Amino acid sequence: MSWILAARSVPPGRLRLFCFPFAGGGAAVFRSWQRQLEHVEVCAVQRPGRGARILAEHSSRLPDLAAGACGALQSEMVPPFALFGHSFGALLAFEVARELRRSGAPGPDHLFVSGRRAPRLPEPGPAMHGLPDAEFVAEIRERFDGIPPAILQEPEILQLLLPALRADMAALETYTYRPEEPLDCPITAFGGEDDPWATQDELEAWREETSASFVTRRFPGGHFYLQQAEPRLLPALAERMSEAAATATVKTGP
Repeated sequence: MSWILAARSVPPGRLRLFCFPFAGGGAAVFRSWQRQLEHVEVCAVQRPGRGARILAEHSSRLPDLAAGACGALQSEMVPPFALFGHSFGALLAFEVARELRRSGAPGPDHLFVSGRRAPRLPEPGPAMHGLPDAEFVAEIRERFDGIPPAILQEPEILQLLLPALRADMAALETYTYRPEEPLDCPITAFGGEDDPWATQDELEAWREETSASFVTRRFPGGHFYLQQAEPRLLPALAERMSEAAATATVKTGP
């Protein structure tokens, strides 16, 4: 089963954007991006345990997830390409970039991180991944408002989704940042203006992870600002990707 959901082909040499969803989320959250981002091949990453891969085994260790993603996607990550991740996906995208470097493979031309404090900052609050189901769901709702009401009203669907969500939270809460040399690709950090889990200062701390350029942009909304901010977010994303593609062309030549 493919790790990439319905990527739209674009002419050779155009930038590919690999998108990593939030904890428990599937590749379908980026479906609208595939329609709206012209001249970009949006590769929405479908990790095991989500969507059509819901029965596949999933890991609760972030290093294993990063290594698995690299193993599955490395042949598709042909320059120029960029990585985007939201919340848990931002941390995973960051570790994928570092795993590519460790393996000697070409790295991304740009890393976009969204709704996530810098990886060297400690995780706030007590761990929740080991809580009983009812308490776990209540904590996810309280902290992130991250489970749609429609899902909460369908207990059978909720039970199907909980293992992947719990595994992602375990990976997040047991993650240990290991200092390495900064990445050599630019980083753009996006966030919601009302997101208490990724404040301006916490987004700014991503600056330490790159030796190249760094930009932060915030949009109206909370932790899941993506949908309501889409009309402003996607043009900002497209602009930065155009710059990345131009830089990649200069590096490699026509």
